Amino acid sequence: MKKLIILLFAIPFLLIGCRASLPVAQESGKEDIAYLLFVSSNEYAGKNVVVKVDNNVPFTAKVVKNSKANRRGYQYGIAVGTRNLTVSYNGKNIYQKKIFVSTQEVKQIILP
Repeated sequence: MKKLIILLFAIPFLLIGCRASLPVAQESGKEDIAYLLFVSSNEYAGKNVVVKVDNNVPFTAKVVKNSKANRRGYQYGIAVGTRNLTVSYNGKNIYQKKIFVSTQEVKQIILP
């Protein structure tokens, strides 16, 4: 009898402890921003390039070597969506393309 009473009180507590938090598919806390990572195999690796996104104020970005890009690199935040990207080095355009980036995506820009 004593075991039955303990079991009747223990079952509701076990069921409450196993309850799933709802809604499960909801994500929160992610910033609405994407990232650019500039990669080059030889010529521009380790150098600074000038980056212009949608004709806004240009900024300087450091280029990492292609083999080290997965482990470390400098990521630069931009707004999500379709962006016009221009990369130049010593006044010469070396990369110009329209890109699409989504939230929390790290887009590798592969330079020659």
